Amino acid sequence: MVDDNQKYLEQEIVALETKIQDLRALLNDPEMAEMARSDITALNLQIDSLKKAMKDLEVSEEAVVEENFNNVIMEVRPGVGGDEAKIWADDLIRMYSRYAEGIGFRVEGIDEGVIKIKGHGVFEKLKFETGVHRVQRVPTTERAGRIHTSTASVVVLPEVPETVINVREDELLWEFTTGGGHGGQNVNKVATAVRLTHKPTGMVVQSRQERSQEQNRKIALSLLRSRLWDMEQEKKRLAVSVQRSVVGRSMRSEKIRTYNYPQNRVTDHRIGKSWHTLDKIMEGNLQSVISRLELEVGQDHPQTDNN
Repeated sequence: MVDDNQKYLEQEIVALETKIQDLRALLNDPEMAEMARSDITALNLQIDSLKKAMKDLEVSEEAVVEENFNNVIMEVRPGVGGDEAKIWADDLIRMYSRYAEGIGFRVEGIDEGVIKIKGHGVFEKLKFETGVHRVQRVPTTERAGRIHTSTASVVVLPEVPETVINVREDELLWEFTTGGGHGGQNVNKVATAVRLTHKPTGMVVQSRQERSQEQNRKIALSLLRSRLWDMEQEKKRLAVSVQRSVVGRSMRSEKIRTYNYPQNRVTDHRIGKSWHTLDKIMEGNLQSVISRLELEVGQDHPQTDNN
């Protein structure tokens, strides 16, 4: 994806430079000189902007290669569909956890709907899962047997070290509350749960899984760095959002996949490919889908809107 964008930007710069050369021929024409100078100035500004976008891409690519992002933080949030969407989000967490554990990765809970997956190359495996996942099925609470459609959004964030994203302490607001659950003997009466606000962006993260406040502080800071990194990447993707039909890390608002239970079918809309093994995929047998996405990266595939 980076190579495709770099190539596109280089071609655009060459085209603009050619236009500037053509305009310079008009500078000797008294009637056209003023307009030519104005157009040349505007084109040079466009070239500067494209060169900056190229530099941003290069920095982004170098950071990814250098760190290799072995661990990821995955957030799965319910979308449209009420209680069924919450159940669907839990089902996706279970699917990804089983997949990760099945290939030797470690899975740890961070917060409700948030897990950390640890292992060499895990970001490369899961980076294409970001986006909206739609399910079509008959909920267990549906008496009339009608098919309902629900969604959940998945965001895959690399665990980003301080060498890539450095957050200053004076930018942080720490808040601490009692951890634990909804009652009972295991409720932690000590203020171990952490809520962390990044003042410049207003971004809020929290961690309450661990019994130690210090552990939760580390988890919250790690999650914040990952989200800040992703925010910067999102800006870059928007700035150079060319060839959107190319498979790559999706914008998080995009519908990327549909899971149709009555037909036992999973469809990835980015590559127009379906698998009639939904039951196995939901048990964590996701490798065929991930392998196909890895294979298709860098190739043009129109999105399909399969139901």
